[in-house]
Parts: sequence; structure tokens; C-alpha cells
Amino acid sequence: MTPTNNKLKVQDVEISLATIDNQDYISLTDMAKGKNDEARAADIIKNWIRNRSTLEFLGTWEILYNPNFKVVEFDHFKKEAGLPTFTISVSNWVESTSEIYQETFKRYLYKYGKQQTT
Repeated sequence: MTPTNNKLKVQDVEISLATIDNQDYISLTDMAKGKNDEARAADIIKNWIRNRSTLEFLGTWEILYNPNFKVVEFDHFKKEAGLPTFTISVSNWVESTSEIYQETFKRYLYKYGKQQTT
């Protein structure tokens, strides 16, 4: 499961693309770096993923395309989303809801989002 890496340039920002097991992934970290500096990329992603609309989108996508998605765990996040005290990271999301991605996430330590092509 060694990734094939490519780069895509969007508005003068290089964004890493990885193909793992014939699935394409786009670096969320690189996209966030384009919005702000590298030090803030993790904060940007955390703020984006804690948004209720984002969580609902991710949950819907996972329900449709991930047969191992843990819906009960997702419901806990969804109930808390939007509250000022709610925080979540990509690793929290992956470890709690998406065991299918855990090995890839832990091995490559990238914050990639799966590219939807259909």
C-alpha cells in the first residue's frame, strides 16, 4: 500500500495528490496552507471539520461509500457539532468513525480527503 504521489497547482498553491490502492486522495493540509500559513493549517482543518454542515456532509458521504462506517459514533459528533465547546480533529474522526482509513492515516500521517469522482 505504497502511495503514488503527484502535485496539482491551484492559485499558486501546490496540493499533493496521493493514489493508494487505486483510490485518489487530496491533501487537505496543503489546501489549508494555501488559505493561511503552514502553522495554521491544522487549526483551519479543525475549524472546518467541527462545522455542523461539514460533519453532516462527511457523515452522508461515509454512509453511502463506507460499509464499515460507525454511524453510532458519528451521531455523538453530530449532536455536539455547533456547540462552542465542541472540538474534533481529523484523527479523532478517523479513529472513531472510519476504521477503513485508520491504517492509511497512521502510516502516512497525511490529512487526505478521498476524491469523489462519481
